[in-house]
Amino acid sequence: MTSRWSAADIPSQAGRTVVVTGANSGLGLATTRELARAGARVVMAVRDVPRGEQAAATVDGEVEVRRLDLADLASVRDFATEWTGDLDVLVNNAGIMMVPAGLTVDGFELQFGTNHLGHFALTNLLLPHVTDRVVTVASTMHRAGHVDLADLNWQRRPYSATGAYGQSKLANLLFTLELQRRLTEGGSRVRALAAHPGWAATNLQGRSQSWVTDRAMKLGNALLAQSGEQGALPSLAAATLDLPGGSYFGPSGWNEMRGAPTLVGRTPSASDPELARRLWEASAELTGVDFPAPADLGER
Repeated sequence: MTSRWSAADIPSQAGRTVVVTGANSGLGLATTRELARAGARVVMAVRDVPRGEQAAATVDGEVEVRRLDLADLASVRDFATEWTGDLDVLVNNAGIMMVPAGLTVDGFELQFGTNHLGHFALTNLLLPHVTDRVVTVASTMHRAGHVDLADLNWQRRPYSATGAYGQSKLANLLFTLELQRRLTEGGSRVRALAAHPGWAATNLQGRSQSWVTDRAMKLGNALLAQSGEQGALPSLAAATLDLPGGSYFGPSGWNEMRGAPTLVGRTPSASDPELARRLWEASAELTGVDFPAPADLGER
């Protein structure tokens, strides 16, 4: 991939259907716009349908808005149950970042429950429909993450907004690792990939309710960040290019903060197959959702 790769280089997506979670703003909306422009039918999976419809009105192409609240497993199940037909690509984009302590509807720590468990359940429930790939948006913050299998929901540790976010992003990469292993073992042609946006200026930052943290984030957005459109390029590359399963894309510039998308590395923890397996088992127990039976995947 050249250092000049851009959204204009996306191959035609005509005839393909893509679900993008968190598609009403930021990276999700930028991803939706470019995939629709390239000819895909994009289903914008959003928590706030009126806001999603407002965002959809700004997209040039075929889009549809459907409700999905990743912090509520009943909503996740409803979305998956209502899905009919094939789904070429699932882009697990939605997320929250370094927010104050809170719980999902089902009692999970808010960042882990939304960023990881919601997408874990959604992916496995939709997987019988997926024909091509699953792309999950991670972060360089996975490098600061630690998955505590004995306390995934921060019930024993003092809560850390940064630590919880890092754990959720590390979980995204471990999920991709184990999902690809299971797909390969099952003989499926579906691929699991991951991407991260570097430092992109979106509305994800500034939600910590800490004046110091939010101020630092705004300053970083002004001085260091690339645009949301640029930040979406790694996700777009992972969603559209012919890549092997398990690939991880991020910006090519200094410290992976900005630049054209390229293959990037990950920490040893994010590459640990045993940790990935154990996290998967814990996630399946928490959500009540697991990898589909081989018969449900068919020859995909």
